[in-house]
Amino acid sequence: MKRAAVHGAFAIAALTCASLVAYYAVRLNRIEGTNVAIASARVSAFDADVPEARLARALALANAGESEAAMKAYKALIEGDRRDLKQAALYNLGNLYMRDALENGAEQAFRSLPLIELAKQRYREVLRHQPTHWDARYNLSRALQLAPELEQEIEEKEDPPEKEQSVSTLQGARIDLP
Repeated sequence: MKRAAVHGAFAIAALTCASLVAYYAVRLNRIEGTNVAIASARVSAFDADVPEARLARALALANAGESEAAMKAYKALIEGDRRDLKQAALYNLGNLYMRDALENGAEQAFRSLPLIELAKQRYREVLRHQPTHWDARYNLSRALQLAPELEQEIEEKEDPPEKEQSVSTLQGARIDLP
């Protein structure tokens, strides 16, 4: 009886291990397929069924200087279901807008204000969903340096009106803010 229980426990452990091996073999096969699709993103015939490959393809197009095709690919990824790829596509699309705006140098960036505004919108969308994305935060601050918001310029130009300050005569009244 004891021997049958030990053999039964061993059989259950062996089946559990075999099922784990099969599960990880399937996962490894999918990962290898994804890696092959990403590697083929630089080739004209790539696997468009894998979303990671489409992101790699858009990045390769942006690095090759094909901005229009890269923008279309990023926008298709933004409309997709996967949140992680949407975040990456938003950030990279903002970078693409900034890169296109700064082609002629930072001193001529005023001619590219629409692209800088689009980049600022993309960075803000990234930060809305992931406030700790420091690269998007940095790039947004750089874009704000190149094209400050209109409200900021108005506030800097206008002098604040002089406020009348009077000291209260009430005992125990606080003068500072709570």
